[in-house]
Amino acid sequence: MKTKSKISGQLRKKSNPELVKTITTAKKKEKWSVVAGILSGPKRNMMNLNLSEINNLVKEDESIVVPGKVLSQGEINKKGKLIAFGFSRRAKEKLKEAGIDFDTIINEIKKNPEARGIKIINGKK
Repeated sequence: MKTKSKISGQLRKKSNPELVKTITTAKKKEKWSVVAGILSGPKRNMMNLNLSEINNLVKEDESIVVPGKVLSQGEINKKGKLIAFGFSRRAKEKLKEAGIDFDTIINEIKKNPEARGIKIINGKK
């Protein structure tokens, strides 16, 4: 796990205001600091997962955090909640069609600052 000072140092290199706000909010919460560490690193370390990959990683009725972007390739058929930094337009459409809850990381931090009941996908693909 990265230290807050390491995250702050890497944060200075980021130019996306939404990403900066998400990292800043996440690093203030102890349970979300792993997500802040992943998002503050190089862009190539940010996870971009397809729906089919997520479907293989999750269990039914599980809430998971993808520190990166959710892409639309494949299908997802397990109910639960999906939290990510971003979603492709088509992935949002497929998630709505499947009746799966989804939200951005920053909104979830506000709703659930203690990160109760969530699983963070934090490994490289």
